[in-house]
Amino acid sequence: MVRGVRPAASSGRRGRLTRQDDQSRGRIVKLSFHGADRAVTGSCHLVECLNRRVLIDCGLFQGSRDLVEENSAAFGFDPATIDYVLLTHAHLDHCGRIPLLAKRGFRGEVITTAASRELARLVLVDAAHLQEEDAQRRSRQWRRRGEEEALQPLFSVVDALDCFDRFGRTAEYGKPLQLAEGLRATYFDAGHILGSASILIEAAEHGRTRSVLFSGDIGNAGRPLLRLPSPPARADIIVMESTYGDRRHRSLQDSVEELYGAIGSTLARGGNVIIPTFALERAQELLYALREGVECSRLPPAMQIFLDSPMAISATEIFKRHPECLSSEAASMFREGRDPLQPANLRLVRESADSVAVNRITGGAVIMAGSGMCTGGRIRHHLRHNIWRKESAVVFVGYAASGTIARQIIDGARSVRMFGEDIAVRSTIYTINGFSAHADQPELLAWRRAIGGCEATFLVHGEEPAMHALAARLEGQRVELPRLGDVFDL
Repeated sequence: MVRGVRPAASSGRRGRLTRQDDQSRGRIVKLSFHGADRAVTGSCHLVECLNRRVLIDCGLFQGSRDLVEENSAAFGFDPATIDYVLLTHAHLDHCGRIPLLAKRGFRGEVITTAASRELARLVLVDAAHLQEEDAQRRSRQWRRRGEEEALQPLFSVVDALDCFDRFGRTAEYGKPLQLAEGLRATYFDAGHILGSASILIEAAEHGRTRSVLFSGDIGNAGRPLLRLPSPPARADIIVMESTYGDRRHRSLQDSVEELYGAIGSTLARGGNVIIPTFALERAQELLYALREGVECSRLPPAMQIFLDSPMAISATEIFKRHPECLSSEAASMFREGRDPLQPANLRLVRESADSVAVNRITGGAVIMAGSGMCTGGRIRHHLRHNIWRKESAVVFVGYAASGTIARQIIDGARSVRMFGEDIAVRSTIYTINGFSAHADQPELLAWRRAIGGCEATFLVHGEEPAMHALAARLEGQRVELPRLGDVFDL
């Protein structure tokens, strides 16, 4: 039986969970929701059972300034009482508050796959560095207005590095890990990004076993670099993402062809192609597609390609170290000494001075930079120099959350505000959804059907229209759409 319980009264939007005595905690599985609930970012879910508290992900809320304040608010639980953090993958909206969790008292163990561990270090240190820079810049602005108080980052680079003292065992796909007596976790390939996983938690007591499956983010099938998602055969309760629960993606091949067309027409009229790029997975898939386009004569061999993202460059190196996560074709190419992520005329831009130099190029270049939602990073400088030019193009190949500059541009904004000025949007805007690392509605439904019957499916990590559309297709099942702070006894 699943019984919903509204959260206790607390300040703000969060419910408060108090730690119960061990005897009562041992008798029941309790599931509570603390992020990505009727929203897409900030994934964070808590399981309490067998005298243990297990957190699935601890991600950043991303988007508007209100969400920045949400990140600094109380978690809705005491970090010091968390025994384990099971990390599904290394995207910032799933791992981005782990340093803050440790800073506020978490002393348990973080468990994830080998690839996710490497990528999480890269992502968290980069995020901390950007937060420190932003805090310094805004503090200078405040001082110029006569305000003396200095703004502090959510967490520092030192905090990010310190939290890796909490990273312990490494999970392997399909091999159960014992967390405590009667409690184990098994990671299954989610096919979303390198090292991504769905996590099955099983709690056994008095001869009865209860299981809760957390999908993490489910991958879009048929992509060239990663293997297909591989869920377990069964689970009692499923907590499932719903990012694209209301739509079907274009085929990858059609999307690649549209990308080639956008690049070809833009370069022909003398402009640059600006691609806001997520450093993990999207950048690597684009490199793969660009290499194939040049080799198949679909793209001009002399075009300049810039990967202007130190994090994406480092992530690409990490790909080469983890063949256990790759498709058979990609792994085979690496083994044979053929780098599938190395198109001709690729230039890797690590230093900021070199990034500034790229902005002096007025045509003939494909420029990929982060962040994918244009919320920070070098992409904003490239947009500033190109989005007002009719001969250039901006190509979006990933999800854009509400409140982000990327969403504003996609929704048809005539100007966007960056670096304190309003910049006209005159370039050609393309939105190509087939590159998404997330499963679309048919793939989500297929993933769910592969697991068989269960008592209830909880939909998370989606905007409400997408969640309701997916819920309507899960006929004959109990479906819950939890809100932030909701608690359920299982």
